[in-house]
Amino acid sequence: MDFRTEFKPLTVQPEQIEGKSFEMINEEIGEHSYTDEQYPIVQRIIHASADFELGKSVLFHPDAVQAGIRAIRSGKKVVADVQMVQVGANKARIEKYGGEINVYISDPDVMLEAKRLNTTRAIISMRKAIKEADGGIFAIGNAPTALLELIRLIKEGEAKPGLVIGLPVGFVSAAESKEELAKLDIPFITNIGRKGGSTVTVAALNAISILADRV
Repeated sequence: MDFRTEFKPLTVQPEQIEGKSFEMINEEIGEHSYTDEQYPIVQRIIHASADFELGKSVLFHPDAVQAGIRAIRSGKKVVADVQMVQVGANKARIEKYGGEINVYISDPDVMLEAKRLNTTRAIISMRKAIKEADGGIFAIGNAPTALLELIRLIKEGEAKPGLVIGLPVGFVSAAESKEELAKLDIPFITNIGRKGGSTVTVAALNAISILADRV
């Protein structure tokens, strides 16, 4: 192969690139058990990661998609564990219904409290978030400790999120935190294993907001 030959993309139009990508995903995914309601979320997760194994590992609570739609249309807050989720999410669709996306991990009071208690800012940020985002969407893509703390708060009746998108990535407690989330009888979107991350969390959140914005 002559690598000096100029490569020409199939298209340079954003809408056409996305459409072609979705066509390729539909062709390559093969058999799956996702419902028509769930599949758009999985499709966007695969689109964001180019990882079919990750896409096929996604788990849904039966009410997850509708709960997310209700939360957005009701103007509930979205809480992200890190700024990367906040930056990647489509704010316009969430703000259209009166909601907003908040991240607390870098707040001065969170940093001070984490230092005082000798714990992670992710944990303290969840303790702060539940006081300000009752019924909202918690989108966790980076910090397993944030997800584990949120799960603890849910079990103790202190937190009542509308939907938890728990897709943290990593080797320490990531898979375990998602296993614990999947045991809860609350609306959740998660996956099996170590894979995940802010990018796929954003993809899931954006997919929900697209569905919420459809008439």
